[in-house]
Amino acid sequence: MTNTEPRPATADDVRDVTELVAAAFEKYVERIGKQPAPMLSDYAALVDDGTVWVVDNGGAVAGMMVAVARADHLLVDTVAVSPDAVGLGLGRILLDRAERLAAELDLPEVRLSTNEAMTENLDYYPRRGYRETGRGLEDGYRRVFFAKAVRPAPRR
Repeated sequence: MTNTEPRPATADDVRDVTELVAAAFEKYVERIGKQPAPMLSDYAALVDDGTVWVVDNGGAVAGMMVAVARADHLLVDTVAVSPDAVGLGLGRILLDRAERLAAELDLPEVRLSTNEAMTENLDYYPRRGYRETGRGLEDGYRRVFFAKAVRPAPRR
């Protein structure tokens, strides 16, 4: 059973999140020539900061994202789905949550980037309504940057 509502990660999720990210990004190591940036993150610190969201499937963490509020946008730093959960729509569910979170925080857009070598993402994000905003070198990785405008959350 899939709990389709992302929830904030807890300290109990750190090991699962770390393992999920390693499994999801392992296939890119050879393409990039080194570990992708998400494989190097300190998920204990990120969970402690309250920036990690997870989606459960069958009682296990099957998808995750790191979403950080900035002054003028919500940065989605990482999205990862367990290889055995690909195709269940968990990436969409996580991005939808990011867009709602940005609206709730009165932020006008969601921004994210992907490595140029992660060619699947170059097709995926535009299908989800993200527009490419640029390309460049960041932290030693060749990145493609995307953004999506979001509507503010209704006022009550």
